Amino acid sequence: MSDMAEAELFGNDEWSVQADGIEHRATGYFIAREVLAARRAEGLWDWPLQMAEKRWCRPSLFREAFLAALDRFGIGRDADLIRSFALGYGIRAVVAPAAEAFVTLADVLQPRQAPETVRAASRQPGRTLVAAGA
Repeated sequence: MSDMAEAELFGNDEWSVQADGIEHRATGYFIAREVLAARRAEGLWDWPLQMAEKRWCRPSLFREAFLAALDRFGIGRDADLIRSFALGYGIRAVVAPAAEAFVTLADVLQPRQAPETVRAASRQPGRTLVAAGA
């Protein structure tokens, strides 16, 4: 690596973002800047799917470094990026184009109303249907 590449642009406990790409600190696994935005035939981002297969790769730290690299290198994000992380690592992303944060599956599946509100609503008397013309 060049001296320019050794200057860390972003780092966390496992990943280092450098001018020429991102590198896993413990293994030396390197993803070059030129291929960060690689896509598969169906439009999904390649690296989130590939890294999901690595047992040594912690999803939250990879995601943090990957997104930081995209920002530093001016690579745009899209809904397929969210889908790629969700498919690779499981349902951890809110499925909306503007969403950036991972959420737990429990958060995704929570009812829209508080349980007390749901129970109170279910105690209301039912409506009586009256036939037209009655």
